[in-house]
Amino acid sequence: METALYLLPVTLGDTSIESVLPAYNREIILGMRHFIVEDVRSARRFLKKVDKDIDIDTLSFYPLNKHTSPEEISGYLKPLAEGHSMGVISEAGCPAVADPGADVVAIAQQKNLKVVPLVGPSSIILSVMASGFNGQSFAFHGYLPIEPGERAKMLKLLEQRIYSENQTQLFIETPYRNNKMTEEILRTCRPQTKMCIAANLTCEGEYIKTRTVKEWKGKVPDLSKIPCIFLLYK
Repeated sequence: METALYLLPVTLGDTSIESVLPAYNREIILGMRHFIVEDVRSARRFLKKVDKDIDIDTLSFYPLNKHTSPEEISGYLKPLAEGHSMGVISEAGCPAVADPGADVVAIAQQKNLKVVPLVGPSSIILSVMASGFNGQSFAFHGYLPIEPGERAKMLKLLEQRIYSENQTQLFIETPYRNNKMTEEILRTCRPQTKMCIAANLTCEGEYIKTRTVKEWKGKVPDLSKIPCIFLLYK
């Protein structure tokens, strides 16, 4: 195995490893002992899913979040600089995409250390694929503002970009606020604007549906506590 910083995709929910990750990923994971992780507990659970016989206590975990300083991250990469491969693990999906793992990759690139992204599920890419929207030009915005007035203003701005730039707009919401988000979209956006709701991607109960705002009214399912990604287009 080539020494590198490997970006290790994780399942998007409680689904089998085999259905979403190549066998090659498992070989890579079992060949390393150092992991930079968004959440230690979820990372340990993921590694046990990869191989139930893995000896977790022999592994080193380096916690990564929005409070981790660049100096700490640089220190985390010391094993890699010394010739030991390292893995980056997000809580779900692909590390470094809408994820603090991007900070690790940036510093590794600055240090001229090899970075290798592995294949795995990305809710952003999967939802664009299934929406029927423009896959040539799209933008992911993460979380929109919580305050209703600011959120409505942002939705109007994103809708304007759909029509002026022919660009698909994507965003997410905390699961318990999904229903509020859909209500705001239906109240704010034009009747002809299309919304795709992509929920539980790759998991049991996967739901992906595209309709116009007008068509969605009175037909939106209960999305509370379900991981969703919302897409808007014309």
